[in-house]
Amino acid sequence: MNVEVTPLPGIGVRKDFELGSGRRIGVVTHRDGTTDLIVSKRDDPDACAAQVPLSNEEAAVLGNLLGAPQLVAQLQEEHRDLPGINTRQLPIGDGSPYDGRTLGDTGMRTRTKVSIVAVMRAGQLHPSPGPDFTFTKGDLLVIVGTTDGLDAAAKILTHG
Repeated sequence: MNVEVTPLPGIGVRKDFELGSGRRIGVVTHRDGTTDLIVSKRDDPDACAAQVPLSNEEAAVLGNLLGAPQLVAQLQEEHRDLPGINTRQLPIGDGSPYDGRTLGDTGMRTRTKVSIVAVMRAGQLHPSPGPDFTFTKGDLLVIVGTTDGLDAAAKILTHG
């Protein structure tokens, strides 16, 4: 897909692309750091039908919602011929004992035999995090392993 980047003097930058329906969708990143989600009018791709202001946290959550499923789908496709190997997304949620702690602190690989292959944070992908990678609330972990291992990983991330 072709993403168009349009400078908006005095405002910021608009980045958008055309959907199959002909409408355009994108974001405006303002000079002050705020972000708006935008959708064009059906009959005029340069005019906004909807503009939704997003806080940095909201933009990060939206990025995680949109980005992680694509990564999981790709990994599932790559593992489809490997019986018993699954991919799951698990969050670092409110009250997780690993908010502010490192991947190494979880002992995840040793305790469950699963691998954390990526972390989505604030719309950014962090592939192959090392043992010193520090988790934070809102992170979405992409984990590969057996069903039992993934279930155990979910319990660890929630309860320790």
